[in-house]
Formats: sequence, C-alpha cells, structure tokens
Amino acid sequence: MAGKPMTKAQLVTLIAEKAALTKAAASGILDVLSETAVAETKKKGQFVIPGIGKTVKSRRKARKGRNPQTGAAISIPAKTVVKFRVAKAFKDAVIPPKK
Repeated sequence: MAGKPMTKAQLVTLIAEKAALTKAAASGILDVLSETAVAETKKKGQFVIPGIGKTVKSRRKARKGRNPQTGAAISIPAKTVVKFRVAKAFKDAVIPPKK
C-alpha cells in the first residue's frame, strides 16, 4: 500500500486550491459536510455523498458468540451500528472490474 493517509489539513489545502477558496472557507465546508452527515444519518438513517458512497444506520441482531480466551459461550446483545457503503462508480474507479 501507499504511504500515510491524507490529513484534514492537507485535504483543506487541496480543496482551497482546487476551488479557489480560502483555507478557512474550505475548512468550513468540510465541517458542514461532516456535521450534516452525522445529523442526517442520526435522523433519517442514511446520508448519501454522491459519487463516493453513503452512511447507513443499521440494527444488528442479538447473537451467540464465544470468548476467545476461555472458549465460553456468551450472549452478544443487539445494537445499532453505522456502516459506510461505497458507491459503485467510486469502487470501479479505484479497483477496475475484471473482464
């Protein structure tokens, strides 16, 4: 794999340069996007970022599991989780489909 992932500061700088904005404006846009994603996923159960993917709030059922140290059977309670589903166009651009 490649080197380190892009930091927020690097992303803000890139957005500012590409969109001819100040770094403060680019940072504000990024903050609004993340705040909106959280609020919409919490309220409506999903949030779509066109061309990238969507966050989805999902309910995970209660299930039986095993303690890996002792091997004892345990009961894992039901809970709500957030998943990110990558858009097909994004996935195909990063990993071209085999022909």
